[in-house]
Amino acid sequence: MNVSQKVSITFLKILKNIRLQKGLSQSDLANLLGVPQSFVSKYEGNERRLSFDEVWTIIQTLDFPPEKFIKIIIKELKDTNETK
Repeated sequence: MNVSQKVSITFLKILKNIRLQKGLSQSDLANLLGVPQSFVSKYEGNERRLSFDEVWTIIQTLDFPPEKFIKIIIKELKDTNETK
C-alpha cells in the first residue's frame, strides 16, 4: 500500500468513527448533509473521493473541531508507521 492510499484509508476510517461516535447512521448523516445515503456509503467505502469543501462540510455537520480531526489523522499515521 502506498502512502497516498494509507492516508486516504486512515482519513476515511476517522470520518466514519466520528460519525459512529455521534450515534449517526449513514442515512442520518446524509439527511443532515442534504445528500443521498449512497454519497456517505461511497466515500466511506473509498469508492468516491471527497473535495476539501465536502470534508469541511462533513466535519462541521458532525460538530467536530477541524484541528482535532487533523491531530487524530497525524497520530494514526504516526502509529501506523511505528508498528512496521
